[in-house]
Amino acid sequence: MNIELLTTVLKIVISTALFFVWVVRYDNIITEFRKDYNYPDWLRDLTGIAKLSCAAMLLSTNQDLNELGLKGIITLMVFAILTHIRVKSSFRKAVPSVALMSLCLALLYFG
Repeated sequence: MNIELLTTVLKIVISTALFFVWVVRYDNIITEFRKDYNYPDWLRDLTGIAKLSCAAMLLSTNQDLNELGLKGIITLMVFAILTHIRVKSSFRKAVPSVALMSLCLALLYFG
């Protein structure tokens, strides 16, 4: 498999995962932000808009938008990891954030 195909597949996987979590499983997000993290609704909504926007940027043919999307997701995942540390989540709950950040860092490096 060539690197171009691999990066395209990873971009699709990342975008699909973010869409799934922030659209399909949105009820879980509401619960997590309110009960687990004690964050306000406006922050949850802003986070969702930012993540979905960055996911859309990954699917663009414009390299600058791809890079901006990757950097945006990396930044959001850093804050997600810090949130998991703050609320003392189990490592299992932080794994998706770490994995997503790692994939984005790899794409940024190889892209």
